[in-house]
Amino acid sequence: MSSFEHRVTDEEQGMRLDALVATFAAEGVASRSAAVRLIESGQVLVNGEPTVKKRLVLSGDRLQVEISDRTGEPSELEPDPSIPLDIRYEDEHIIVLSKQAGLVCHPSRGHWDGTLANALLAHCGQGHLAEVQGEDRPGIVHRLDQDTSGLMLAAKTDVAAARLQEEIRIRDIDRRYLALVHGHIAPDTGMVDAPIARDVQERTRMKVSDEPDARSAITTFTVLERFDASASDEGYTLIECKLYTGRTHQIRVHMAYIKHPVVGDQLYGRAANAKARNRDRFLKSERGLRRQFLHSYRLSFPHPISEEAMDFHDDLPEDLQSVLDDLAPDSMGRTAAGEEVL
Repeated sequence: MSSFEHRVTDEEQGMRLDALVATFAAEGVASRSAAVRLIESGQVLVNGEPTVKKRLVLSGDRLQVEISDRTGEPSELEPDPSIPLDIRYEDEHIIVLSKQAGLVCHPSRGHWDGTLANALLAHCGQGHLAEVQGEDRPGIVHRLDQDTSGLMLAAKTDVAAARLQEEIRIRDIDRRYLALVHGHIAPDTGMVDAPIARDVQERTRMKVSDEPDARSAITTFTVLERFDASASDEGYTLIECKLYTGRTHQIRVHMAYIKHPVVGDQLYGRAANAKARNRDRFLKSERGLRRQFLHSYRLSFPHPISEEAMDFHDDLPEDLQSVLDDLAPDSMGRTAAGEEVL
């Protein structure tokens, strides 16, 4: 473990924090991606406080940077052909795939290998994937949480990646998710418009926040089916969520914020917050799931090169479908949207 301090100069004022930290090569920061990892893991403090990578530094700010001895971190990304890829579409520009639950999208603290990026590198070969997100994130355009399954995009060229990211920014990419949440949601449709920021006290969590560094986050939802309550739970609601922004853990944070956490969510769900004496009861209400009931089931977008309309659907994986099968006798009926989607 090594550490150093730096006082922001007048010339450096206005730089993004990750860009500034990336200039400290002599102190052991290997790349812009390495700088981001340090910031996101809380190893960069500005005036004694952890912060976010996009913060603009001011002259006189005091930076404290701690660099761990990352013995498990590879010097460069290695291809891993042992990781299966469920590819639904592929051409010379893009890949559409269904990511399995448990697979991390790219290397990060504690997950230096065995990621989707390693699998894509094995499939496409070195130099045949976009690197606009960094050399350790080949092909990655957007992310799904480790335990969220379903459809996502990868890019083979920087041009395709840049255009896809622009489509995400201007909301030309329609991303829809199926989520099972606790409790009954009374209205058939709704919207959560609540900014999200990283929790500075617990860096693995995000939270709804009115702090200046919080970023706009909008999620709409449509009720598909409701399930009656029992002695051990308050009932459930199956919803379709549509993202208008793509913040980390966005759906999970927003649903917990409106008191309808995603079933099986170990970070924001009820089991995570239960007192020890009630934990068994809460875990039963998670329907035996070992991960959140969240699946990216639909992806619609214009092809970044040809502009052809692309539309993909992905069925629920077995572990999530089995939960719905078990709940079927308690169904209170599908909504009109539920009949169409399901």
